[in-house]
Amino acid sequence: MHIILFDIDGTLLHSGGAGQAGIERALELAFGVTAPTDGIPTAGRTDRGIGQDLIRFHGLEESDSTHAQLQEAYLRVLPAEIANRKGVVYPGVREILARLSTRSDVRMGLLTGNYREAAWLKLRHYDLAKHFAFGGYGDDHADRDDVARQALAMAAEQHAPQTIDPDKLWVIGDTPADVRCGRAIGARVIAVATGAYSVAELAKSEPDHLFGDFGNVESVLSLWPAL
Repeated sequence: MHIILFDIDGTLLHSGGAGQAGIERALELAFGVTAPTDGIPTAGRTDRGIGQDLIRFHGLEESDSTHAQLQEAYLRVLPAEIANRKGVVYPGVREILARLSTRSDVRMGLLTGNYREAAWLKLRHYDLAKHFAFGGYGDDHADRDDVARQALAMAAEQHAPQTIDPDKLWVIGDTPADVRCGRAIGARVIAVATGAYSVAELAKSEPDHLFGDFGNVESVLSLWPAL
């Protein structure tokens, strides 16, 4: 059984900037913050970690309560931000997911820095949610490696009583952080340059396989030959 864990933003889809707009709106709603937020990296990170940095950057109280307020406001405004932007599903993604979903020897999950609810809001909007049943999310962990461990634990629960074959455990993402977190759980890693990083930049992180995009569907699917 192949266990394939997918990142969302930059890998499956681009939401048209809904996340950035949503968090800026959430800061305003929750704390009256209208000052620009500059220099806080987001690619390959978790919503928990980004939220912590935003709270610190704007001089807000660093507490679980503050983060909970930010998260609640963000999830409240995100659906409208997604709906109001012209996002895209990347080339080949729909066909790859559809074809893998028909296979009895493949189980697909998520390994995303998104809050759990944010992940499903995006997937439902782009009609991709039906392909996934479990995953690791960015609600509780600032470190993406910890999200990978959560995703692996959920995969093991889904796969029980069988054990997961490390040679058939895969992580797919668009950043060096995706490669690193895949290594943290002993997975084979596929990187794709549809996000913020180029093929050359991703190559430095040494994924097992590297694609410019997933437009060549057969080339991607050949990594999981049918039994």
